[in-house]
Amino acid sequence: MAEVLFYHLTESTLEEALPGLLEKSVQRGWRVVVQTGTQERRDALDAHLWTYRDESFLAHATDSEAYPHEQPVLLTTGQGNPNEARIRFMVDGAMPPDLEGYERAVFMFDGHDTAQVEAAREHWKSARAGGHTVTYWQQTPERRWERKA
Repeated sequence: MAEVLFYHLTESTLEEALPGLLEKSVQRGWRVVVQTGTQERRDALDAHLWTYRDESFLAHATDSEAYPHEQPVLLTTGQGNPNEARIRFMVDGAMPPDLEGYERAVFMFDGHDTAQVEAAREHWKSARAGGHTVTYWQQTPERRWERKA
């Protein structure tokens, strides 16, 4: 069973919070897949990950590029796992695939978007019913993550 984490964004945007979590995952030696709800969002995150910090970038690609199976971080709109990722991020209300085979699954949702909050609640119920270990994390005013459940 996968460990399933829910990250409730209340103080920052996805663009501000996601890169640090991806960096930590790669530092652990994990390949990562990030599933977005739309191609436009995938492409916007793709551009952002090349430029979010002046002194470095996060090596990654989208599933529309050559050699997706070789990427440490792969951005996709699909439910496949071509880079054999150990951790999967679902953002912007993306519908998750079967989470078997992943060590960790992360749902990141905007606390100011009612539809994303409701979708996260449904995914929480589904993950728990599926026997996964589930935790809920919320941002503090300082933008740190605090475990709430």
